[in-house]
Amino acid sequence: MSDDKLQKRLPHTLKEKGQYFLAFGVIAAMLLVAQIPLFVVLFFGIFAFFLWKIFSTGSRNETREIFEFYLSANEMLRDDERKWYGFEMQETIARGEQVLQKMSGAPPLVYFTLGALYHKIGDHKTAVANLSHVLESESSDESNYVYPTPELRNYVRILRKIEREPAEAPLTSAAIRALERARRNRGKVLLEESRKRVEETGRKIGAIAENSAASGSIEGVFNAEETVQNGQKPEATNRGNGNRAAEKPLKAVFEEQKAASEKEEPDPYTNRQSISEVLHDIYDKNIQ
Repeated sequence: MSDDKLQKRLPHTLKEKGQYFLAFGVIAAMLLVAQIPLFVVLFFGIFAFFLWKIFSTGSRNETREIFEFYLSANEMLRDDERKWYGFEMQETIARGEQVLQKMSGAPPLVYFTLGALYHKIGDHKTAVANLSHVLESESSDESNYVYPTPELRNYVRILRKIEREPAEAPLTSAAIRALERARRNRGKVLLEESRKRVEETGRKIGAIAENSAASGSIEGVFNAEETVQNGQKPEATNRGNGNRAAEKPLKAVFEEQKAASEKEEPDPYTNRQSISEVLHDIYDKNIQ
C-alpha cells in the first residue's frame, strides 16, 4: 500500500463509529422483523447511544489528564532555575496519583514521572517505590502490555498520533520526548540517589534511638524519626533530655534555699525564756 493510500484512509474513530451504527442497524432490523414496536426500538437505541457517549467521554477525559500531567511535570523537572511553590508540586503529584488510581495498567512513563517528582520534593521513600517499579520490574516494560484496557488503548492511540504529527500538539510532544529521555538517561541515577537518602535517614534514626535509650529517655526513642526529619542534631536532643531530667520543682528549690539560710545565720532568740519564766525569776529574787 502506497503512502498516498495510507493518507487517504478513514480515521480510526470514524471506523469505530461506523461499526457501531452498522451493528445498531442490524439489531434494529431484527427487532422490527420480530414485530417489536418501532418506538421501543428507538427508545433502546437512544439509550444505548447515550451510554456509549458517556463511557467514551470518560475514557477521553482520563487520557487528557495523563497528557496534562506530563506537561506540568515536565516543566517542574526541567533544570531551568525556576522556583516552584510547594502547593504547585503537590497538586501535580496528586494529579499523577489520581491517574494511577483511575486507570488500570497505567503507562510506565506515569510511574517514572511521579518518582522523579517525589525525588525533587525530597520524599525519597515514595520515589524509590515508583522508580523501582518502572526501572527494575520486568512487568513494567511496554512490550509486556499484551492485553490492554480500553483506557490504555485510547492513550496509545493518541500517543502515536502525537508522535506522527507533533505539529498538532508541539508542547505535549516535546514534554513526552523530554520525559522519555530523562527516564532513559537519568532514571537509574535518581533511583540510586533516593535509595542512599533512605539509608542515611534510617541510620540517623537508629543512632538517635540508641542515644536516647542509653540516656533513659523513652520520649527520645519514640521521637527519633521526627527529630531527623526536622533537621535536629542528636547532641542537641540529648542535651535537651538532660536538662529536662535535671529540672526540679519550684517548691523544692525554695525549701533548699530556706534550709541553707537557716544553717548560715542562727536565730539569736533561739534560747530566750518565756514571759512566765521571767516573772517567776523576779518574784523569787524579791522574796529573798
